[in-house]
Amino acid sequence: MKLGRLNHIGVATPSLEKSIAYYRDVMGATIAHEPFDLPAQGVKVCFVDTPGENGTAGTQIELIEPFDASSPITAFIAKNPAGGQHHMCYEVADIHEAKAWFEGLGKRVLGEPRIGAHGTPIFFVHPKDMNGVLTEIMETPKEAH
Repeated sequence: MKLGRLNHIGVATPSLEKSIAYYRDVMGATIAHEPFDLPAQGVKVCFVDTPGENGTAGTQIELIEPFDASSPITAFIAKNPAGGQHHMCYEVADIHEAKAWFEGLGKRVLGEPRIGAHGTPIFFVHPKDMNGVLTEIMETPKEAH
């Protein structure tokens, strides 16, 4: 099993609107996609594209705001009122093969694969098993997003 490219960095925020403005006005983001609700994951989401260089695409930032008080992001925002880096997401060719591989290494997979914000299957691996970083594993999208 081999990890693919870094797909995005997840950043929790108390306000999508303010974070979109920050990435656009301060960080030079080139595209802010339309925000959308993902109630199954307990978040509101907006993907922001950072500028690329020399014809390459930049890295995507996934801004995530709590959907409601029951959101798993609510506790993160309570501990980090300004928000902050929440997770890193890597692509894999086969989500089920990846899950079995991580479990075979003794890593704690948090739940079963489910559909994530890019519309492809995802799962998370506990940060204590991933060098302190909450890690999202997603099946490579069939179409560019």
